[in-house]
Amino acid sequence: MAQWTSAVGAAQLARQLQAQQPRPAGPGARKPPAYRALADGIRLLVLEGRVPVAARLPAERELALALTVSRTTVAAAYEALRTEGFLESRRGAGSWTAVPAGNPLPARGLEPLPPETLGSLIDLGCAALPAPEPWLTRGVQGALEELPPYAHTHGDYPAGLPALRAMLAERYTARGIPTMPEQIMVTTGAMGAIDAICHLFAGRGERIAVESPSYANILQLMREAGARLVPVAMSEGLGSWDIGRWRQVLRDAAPRLAYVVADFHNPTGALADEDQRRRLVEAARGAGTVLVVDETMAELHLDDDVDMPRPVCAFDPAGSTVLTVGSASKAFWAGMRIGWVRAAPDVIRSLVAARAYADLGTPVLEQLGVNWLMRTGGWEEAVSLRRAQARENRDALVTAVRRELPEWEFEVPKGGLTLWVRTGGLSGSRLAEAGERVGVRVPSGPRFGVDGAFEGYVRLPFTVGGPVADEAASRLAAAARRVEAGLGGGVEPPRTFVA
Repeated sequence: MAQWTSAVGAAQLARQLQAQQPRPAGPGARKPPAYRALADGIRLLVLEGRVPVAARLPAERELALALTVSRTTVAAAYEALRTEGFLESRRGAGSWTAVPAGNPLPARGLEPLPPETLGSLIDLGCAALPAPEPWLTRGVQGALEELPPYAHTHGDYPAGLPALRAMLAERYTARGIPTMPEQIMVTTGAMGAIDAICHLFAGRGERIAVESPSYANILQLMREAGARLVPVAMSEGLGSWDIGRWRQVLRDAAPRLAYVVADFHNPTGALADEDQRRRLVEAARGAGTVLVVDETMAELHLDDDVDMPRPVCAFDPAGSTVLTVGSASKAFWAGMRIGWVRAAPDVIRSLVAARAYADLGTPVLEQLGVNWLMRTGGWEEAVSLRRAQARENRDALVTAVRRELPEWEFEVPKGGLTLWVRTGGLSGSRLAEAGERVGVRVPSGPRFGVDGAFEGYVRLPFTVGGPVADEAASRLAAAARRVEAGLGGGVEPPRTFVA
C-alpha cells in the first residue's frame, strides 16, 4: 500500500523551486551540481512545511520536463534525498516526502513553540505577547463571579452569550457603525470566525482573493479548505492596497470571497486609508464578492500621530458585503480564545446554523471574562498596556536589527505587531533553516505568499525587547553569515542555547 497521503504536481513543485533564491557561494566555493541544488531545494520545502510530509512527488520524467532539466538530474536528486532520509520510495507506489528519524515534523503554519522550549530558542515565529496582567487575572475573577447563573444551563450558546453580543454591538455603534446584537456571532478566536465564513461561502474549488503577502495561518486554513487562492499584490511600502489591481482581480477572477487586513496589516504593518477602504468596498459590491475584513490588529496603534480611519464596515453598515472579524488574541492575549463576526443578521443566522456541525459554541468562562473587561473599562486599560509593551519591543528590535544587519531593509509601521524585512538578497527560507541552528526561530517570506513568493523576506514580530531583542538580532546575523557561507544545509539537529 502507498505511504503517501497527498500529492504535489510537477508544475506546482517547479514553481516553488524556481522561486527559491540560490544559496550564496562562500569565498572560493564552487557551484554545487544541479542534482545537489535540486535536492537542497526540495529538502528546504519539506523543512519549511510548504511541501507536506508524506506527499507524493512527481515522477522523475514529469519533474524533469517541468524544470527543463535532464531526468538523470532528477533521479540523482531523489536518490540523495532518500539517502538523507527526506524521501521514501516503493516500486509501483512512487516516491513521497519524509523526515529523518529524530527530526521534528515541520509545521505548516506559525504554531507557537511549546513553553518548555523557550529557554533554548528565541521564538520570532508567533506574533503574540504575554498576558497584560493584572487584567487577565481580574477578568477571570470577574467571570467566575458571574458564572453561577450560566452553570445552571446547558452551556451551549452557538451565537455567543447574549451579554457579550450586546457589548460588542455597542462598541461598534460607538465607533459610528450602528449595530444590533443580531449582527454579532462570538467565535473561538479569529481563526474560528474565518474558518466558519470560508465553509459557508467558499466551497472546495472556490476562488478567494487575498493580499500578497498575507497572514500565513489564514492562507493555510484556506488551502486546507480547498480554496483556490488568487493573490493581489500590495503597493510598495506601507501605502497598503493597490485598488486598481483589486478592481481587476475582482472583475476578472470573480472570487467568491476576498480577505484583507486593513489595520496594521500582517505581515507588512500597512494601514489602509479611508479612500482605499471605500473604493475596495465599492469594487467588492460591484463584483458580487464578499469582503472579509480582519480587524484583529485594529486597536494596536503604537504612535501618537496615528490618525485611524473609519472601519471598513462603515462603508457597508448593513453587513451584506463586508464581514468584519475581530478578536481578543492580539489586542489582549492569545490564550483568551474569543473572536467575533459582524455581518448582516441573515448571514449571522446562517453561520450559527452551520456551527451545529462544528464546535457548537465558544467557552462560556472566556466570554464572561471579555465581557467583564469591556464593561468595566479593564479592556481599555489592558490594551493601553499592550500598546506600550509592543511599542517598546518594536523600537528595541528595530534598533538591534539596524545595528546587526544594516543591509536589511524595512519600514517601521505605526502599529500592529510585525516588521516585514527584505533580507539583502538572502533566501528567507535558508535564513529560517539556519536560524533554527543558532537559536532563533523566524518565519520566511514564502509562508506569507502563494507558490513561493517573497523568498527574499522574513517577518519579525514585536514579541521580544531589551537584551532579548539584542540577542535575537545577533543570532539572526549569525544565521545570515551561515547562509552567506553556504552552511545553512545539513540534517544535524539544532544547537541548544540559553536565552
